Amino acid sequence: VEIMTKEAGTVQLRELVKKLIPEVIGKEIEKQTQGIFPLKDTHIRKVKIIKKPKFDITKLMELHGDGDGDAGVTMVVQESEEAQ
Repeated sequence: VEIMTKEAGTVQLRELVKKLIPEVIGKEIEKQTQGIFPLKDTHIRKVKIIKKPKFDITKLMELHGDGDGDAGVTMVVQESEEAQ
């Protein structure tokens, strides 16, 4: 539990997901517990967010930009009258 809280408390949510997908934290748990009991195939199955992260609208807009690039395109094939 201490290893999970240490790893999750020091990084942003995006970096935490990047650590969870390739099982980096599971391997770290295996290394830390080798002196106590030899574990193998350690996986993190479920993660629960206890504290809601701060919502920063400026950071969100910075990541997504102005939104001008996703205006849509015209359809190549005409839709049938039933679909319209």
